[in-house]
Amino acid sequence: MTEISDRIPPPAPSVPPEQIKAIPVRHYGRWVAGAVILGLLVLIGIAFSNAKINYGVIPDYLFDPGIVAGAWTTLYISVLAMLLGVVLGIVIAVMRLSSNPVTSTVAWVYIWFFRGTPVLVQLLLWYNIALVFPVLNLGFYKDEMNQVMTPVLTALLGLGLNEAAYMSEIVRAGIQSVDEGQTEASHALGMTQGKTLRRVVLPQAMRVIIPPTGNEFINMLKTSSLAYAVQLPELIKKATDISSTSLAVVEMYFVACIWYLFLTTIFSIGQYYVERRYARGSSRSLPPTPLQRMRKYLRMFGSFRRPEVAR
Repeated sequence: MTEISDRIPPPAPSVPPEQIKAIPVRHYGRWVAGAVILGLLVLIGIAFSNAKINYGVIPDYLFDPGIVAGAWTTLYISVLAMLLGVVLGIVIAVMRLSSNPVTSTVAWVYIWFFRGTPVLVQLLLWYNIALVFPVLNLGFYKDEMNQVMTPVLTALLGLGLNEAAYMSEIVRAGIQSVDEGQTEASHALGMTQGKTLRRVVLPQAMRVIIPPTGNEFINMLKTSSLAYAVQLPELIKKATDISSTSLAVVEMYFVACIWYLFLTTIFSIGQYYVERRYARGSSRSLPPTPLQRMRKYLRMFGSFRRPEVAR
């Protein structure tokens, strides 16, 4: 036993592993791309600074009564058209998912037509519908079509009916994202088809429906500018009318762009918080909001202290 133990060599001393030196990868392409982009931005800035644009006129017309009235018209026609599109889109989506071949076919044809033709053409068709139907006769109401089809009603029908085709597809995708077991369980509890849709399916589908709906409304704010062709006094129409008298054509378009950016920014912030609310059940912890991140950075900045000097 002693001889065997004498033959076993002593264990080698443990050598600590060498420290790994991490060499960062150099991304020369990023620096080149950044330099090129900065160069292009400088060139664009120089071009606009030397352009024949009277930038001093823009603040003078930014809050002009006509421009403010046009922005208000753009806002309320967009809201009304979006409400019409959402309500009608839900109806068409339910029709599309129906097992009735007549209702599903009618819904499919509606979506096919309004998604396949330009919005401007649809607005012009509604605006000139008096050439086809000179008199509107509903039995209980009768009037000249020219008196009925005002620019506001034309824009509402043209934008709202077109939006309904897109909203129906958004709602249909949201409804189909809910597991069928939810519907079966609701029917097992004695709930009707309509009550199941209102109380079970749609609330769960909102997480899928809300983000594209917000995008559609922001797009509606910009698409409403097409109502200029049917003489609706919206933002572009007011800016064009002012530019024809002030001769500040490009400057007035800049004013319109500032108002569009303001409106879309406000509703983009609202869309962010609405999406955050409906995403509460999909993830355990929501990411911090921009305000929460800002407070965190301010607290971190305030917690910095000068190191004490050793005595």
